[in-house]
Amino acid sequence: MNQQAKNKYEEGQVILINKPLTWTSFDVVRKIRNTTKAKTGHAGTLDPLATGLLICCTGKMTKKINEVQAQEKEYTGTFTLGAVTPTYDLESEPTDFKPLDGLTPEIIQAATTQFMGELQQLPPIHSAIKQNGKPIYELARKGVEVKVEPRKVFIKTFEITSIELPVVHFRVECSTGTYIRSLANDFGAALGVGGYMSSLCRTRIGEFKLENAYGMEDFIEKVKSENL
Repeated sequence: MNQQAKNKYEEGQVILINKPLTWTSFDVVRKIRNTTKAKTGHAGTLDPLATGLLICCTGKMTKKINEVQAQEKEYTGTFTLGAVTPTYDLESEPTDFKPLDGLTPEIIQAATTQFMGELQQLPPIHSAIKQNGKPIYELARKGVEVKVEPRKVFIKTFEITSIELPVVHFRVECSTGTYIRSLANDFGAALGVGGYMSSLCRTRIGEFKLENAYGMEDFIEKVKSENL
């Protein structure tokens, strides 16, 4: 990497990436770090089965990570009703199937209202929250009993944008710390049929929008071109 390009990333850049499906957030950070040769961090984890906006900061801009991370987030995606999974998403197999007879669009739409405003939300036990210094998902996978405490979150918008049972499409605007997987599980429970998150895309963090993000390969090509 030439010195001018190296200095640019060491001085600090805010990089918007459209995280590829199955990549971990750290996979993206590692790729950017290896490509730019600069210290890199990300502002808010996306699960491997989620896509969308991942904000990465390099060099001196890593000091801004907490500030960026604290902003309101917007997501779109799908919940699948009529079953549950231990991870609240498709990282584990659906179980406890229930029929959806009598579940009308009106009932589904009406159930959203109880999940708006300030809520106490229980995070999934399969999450990166730490207990005794270890992510609780590692403990949960080993069968160790994990205790999670409810946390205060704020959901500004929760709308069902289309219904194709057993799948419902949604859009959510929420505070940092909100688990959309938990929302899927709780929403399914409120409907009496169970539910899990079957797809998720983060479309916005504060004023930063997915439409302005680089694909991973496009970003790598951009850095290569800066070295010419």
